[in-house]
Amino acid sequence: MSDDANCELPDSNPPSEEIATLLSESKVTAIVGLSDKPDRSSNRVARYLKRHGYKIIPVNPLKDEILGEKCYPSLAEVPEPVDIVTIFRKIDAVPAIVEEAIKISAKAIWLQLGLAHHRSAEKARQAGLIVVQSKCMEIEHKRLQ
Repeated sequence: MSDDANCELPDSNPPSEEIATLLSESKVTAIVGLSDKPDRSSNRVARYLKRHGYKIIPVNPLKDEILGEKCYPSLAEVPEPVDIVTIFRKIDAVPAIVEEAIKISAKAIWLQLGLAHHRSAEKARQAGLIVVQSKCMEIEHKRLQ
């Protein structure tokens, strides 16, 4: 694709060992775009992560609570440190989410399957964040166990 902002393939991802370390050392993930609908991928992944010891923080301005956890309208309003910002939003929302992730000093951003945004990924890397694109946290967690 000529427009890297909408590219579906990541420019690069950390090696499996680094992803395994990120998943094992991270305990708090803010899930931007978490749906309260059980059939949605975001909800399934969040349930899986919660069952496996992660604290999930829903970020969804349209809901008060999802999966028994208080929702926040934006990352800026999350009152505690976040290890991984997991993104389940359309590609055009990614740049603003990455900006917020940098501002809250998240350790990593994780774009789910089918999501990659090269300019935002590079900006996050330059700010010191680990960037994983077009991978599912649930699949990677299971694979690296």
